[in-house]
Amino acid sequence: MLMTRRNALTGALSASALGAGLLRKNSALAQRIVADPLSRENVLKDPAIPAAGNIQGDISIVEYFDYQCPYCKKVHPELSKVVKEDGNVRLVFKNWPIFGGISITAARLVMALQYQGKYVEAHEVIMTASNRLTERSLKELLIQAGVDLDRADADLEAHAGEIDAALKRHDDQAKAFGFQGTPAFIIGTFRIPMVLDEASFRQAISDARAAAKK
Repeated sequence: MLMTRRNALTGALSASALGAGLLRKNSALAQRIVADPLSRENVLKDPAIPAAGNIQGDISIVEYFDYQCPYCKKVHPELSKVVKEDGNVRLVFKNWPIFGGISITAARLVMALQYQGKYVEAHEVIMTASNRLTERSLKELLIQAGVDLDRADADLEAHAGEIDAALKRHDDQAKAFGFQGTPAFIIGTFRIPMVLDEASFRQAISDARAAAKK
């Protein structure tokens, strides 16, 4: 589905805008994000959000997810497989804790883990866990991922403003895109508000590459 937006986001992810100009120093990029939190740079290159996969990939997949969402967990292994096998996809995780409660706690804490280089590891262990997410199980999972919990708490306190601002951007983006729930994706210039299987991910990536060449 071709992404369509109201005026605030018109052209934000146009194919012509995905070339030069996206890669900037984080300080300058952060300033633009503050000025225009719904810009394409914020969606694709927000410096507050670590990326996985191929950081220099030719196509970005942005996933809006909740750690308590069963459909997010269902789609996670298929998305991970496609990104790994393709080898040229940049994957951006956007915490959108719409389930509230422990989802918000987990989102804030995991986002603090980028400061000790454990964001992706923590995300993986939570998304692949089969047990119910609670404060206790969350801590157990993070320990399993090699997280220093004391440092995580300290980083969360020190960077609370930045983390909460990033979560607010995610919420603003998801609502502006018209997403009704998780998971939801931006693949290249396409808005996809639904669960995809492996074949659908591959087709969407192929379509996004074709659109970028036009």
